[in-house]
Amino acid sequence: MFKIERAAFAVIMTLLVLALSVASPARAAGTSQIEASEITIGVVGPMSGDLAHMGRYVRDAVALAAEEWNEKGGILGRRIHLLLEDDRNDPAEAVTAAKRLVQAGVWGVIGHLTSAGSFPASAIYHAAGIPQITPSSTDPRLTEQGFMSLFRTCGRDDQQGRVAAEFVLESLRPRRVVILHDQTAYGRALAEAFKRRIVRAQRSLRVTSMAISSGGKDIGSVIEQIKTEEPDLVYFGGLFHEGGLLAKRLREQGIKATLVSGDGVFGMEFINVAGETAAAGTYLTFAPDPMLLPSAEAAIKRFHDRYGAIGPYTLYAYDAAGALFTAIARAKPKAASRSHLLRVSQHLHRMTYLGALGELRWDAKGDRLKPPYVIYQVKKGGSFQGWFEQVTDRTPKR
Repeated sequence: MFKIERAAFAVIMTLLVLALSVASPARAAGTSQIEASEITIGVVGPMSGDLAHMGRYVRDAVALAAEEWNEKGGILGRRIHLLLEDDRNDPAEAVTAAKRLVQAGVWGVIGHLTSAGSFPASAIYHAAGIPQITPSSTDPRLTEQGFMSLFRTCGRDDQQGRVAAEFVLESLRPRRVVILHDQTAYGRALAEAFKRRIVRAQRSLRVTSMAISSGGKDIGSVIEQIKTEEPDLVYFGGLFHEGGLLAKRLREQGIKATLVSGDGVFGMEFINVAGETAAAGTYLTFAPDPMLLPSAEAAIKRFHDRYGAIGPYTLYAYDAAGALFTAIARAKPKAASRSHLLRVSQHLHRMTYLGALGELRWDAKGDRLKPPYVIYQVKKGGSFQGWFEQVTDRTPKR
């Protein structure tokens, strides 16, 4: 879901260059600022602002995992201590937060939530040798940097666009398709991946591409353009606010085309904006329903008892923490120094982690070997959050 805006990409790349020189003196000297009795893990994401609710899901999931490990003696006989940082979903703030975590001598980082934060911060962690696992940064470019200490428990945007296209071709079989995006890099990448797949597979389709402005200010004129195309299906690459407005206005104007979108629309916020009637029937790509995973039952119950209902990326953060803790325990680093922590990343690359989401393994880039995307339909009474029902078990081929 969470990807970098093109307009911000140049700024982020500048921050990346600066970030490569910020490994703290303590790291460079191969010493640790950690208390001998504790292993400190950084948890970072938006804890304030529009995405604060998502950041809190990550914070709480990691806290639950740490509590479980601490009850069993911690890691290597040391108690796990979590150090929380707020990046406000801002690249500059993400760099500042990453510097503070490096200076604090963390042994690993869970975060950032979005690729806008993960991208510039990853260079800082890489320079210090600190393993970083993001539960939700989906920009394909993130793991193309060649940082061996960078991992994600989620999938990539290019994968879910392909999954959506295959489902549309095999199950919905439209004749006329409108593809539009919200002019974010995330939305554009989804739309392009979807279009490439359906055009290559079915050249007889009539496909029209459009864009909607961020915030949906031009939604009226876009709806008029869609009406003239008389589509059977509308594919939207973008986020929940614009997606909700689109669904609402399509139904208000009597356009009966099936709406299909991605994980940026997945969640109750989409339904709140669109309204229940307009949202119902929409198809979305997201990870497999955790409610259907026997491996997730215990974690979901413990989380619910402590914090309430799980969020979209709760289990991805929970498993990110569990995998990191396991790798530290196996690598047995003697200090939070670069040379010792690189052994933790080496173990992450080699190991198979059995978590709430099932079996997790990573390739040389830090991407999941089995990318996690399936199709959901928005349906009142659905098994996930009461509104989302998994309708396929399709995952993309590598």
